[in-house]
Amino acid sequence: MELKCTLQGKYININHIVVVVVVVKVVVVVIVVVVVVVVVVVVVVVVVVVVVVVVVVVVVVVEVVVVEVVAVAVEAAAIAVAVVVVFVVEVVVVFVVVVVVVVVVVVVVVVVVVVVVVEVVVVEVVAVVEVVEVVVEVVVVEIVVEVVVAVEVVVEVVVVEIVVEVVVVVVVVVVVVVVVVVVVVVVVVVVVEVVVVVVVVVVVVVVVVVVVVVVVVIVVIVVVVVVIVVVVVVVVVAVVAAEAAAIAVTVVVEVEVVVVVVFLVVNIHTYY
Repeated sequence: MELKCTLQGKYININHIVVVVVVVKVVVVVIVVVVVVVVVVVVVVVVVVVVVVVVVVVVVVVEVVVVEVVAVAVEAAAIAVAVVVVFVVEVVVVFVVVVVVVVVVVVVVVVVVVVVVVEVVVVEVVAVVEVVEVVVEVVVVEIVVEVVVAVEVVVEVVVVEIVVEVVVVVVVVVVVVVVVVVVVVVVVVVVVEVVVVVVVVVVVVVVVVVVVVVVVVIVVIVVVVVVIVVVVVVVVVAVVAAEAAAIAVTVVVEVEVVVVVVFLVVNIHTYY
């Protein structure tokens, strides 16, 4: 059945108008749908690119931080090893010095004692010779000479023994002082080395903790940014889709209104 009307005395086929209106509706809806799809695809691609870039940045930052942490740890370990090696060398040197000093002191003591003993023997021999000479030359005063020489020898021997004892005491005191000084030096060196190692360990721990905290903060910030970006993109997509749907509905309603207006304006006389 054809629907016709007269417009200013002319017949118009209404079916043609309806077809045109329907085609316009379809074209408008298709255009709106295509625009919405393109916008959604672009937004999704942008979101994916942003997420990928953020993930890559996070990975690079984490790798750099890990490399720095490893480098710091290796450097700290090298410092600790060097400190330990220096400590061992110093201790060995100190002990060698102590041994050398003690050996030298002992040798000096032995030499002094030997010299003193030799002097005592020489003095005794000289005294005996003097006694013999006196006895040979002066027989009358033999007893007196022997007593005098004996007294002299005893005095000399006592003096020599006192000197030997003093020398031994001095040597012992020197050895004790040297040993005490060496022990004090060793203790000071050990304390210093321990303090250095503790400081190095503390610095390494602090650096590692700071680096880990920085990495965690960076990761949290990146995650928050990614979440915010995704939420914003989703909201934008939803808003764009809603606006596109509203535009499509508005276009369809406007087209229908146009059709109704056409039908109302035109003076329609229907023929079958």
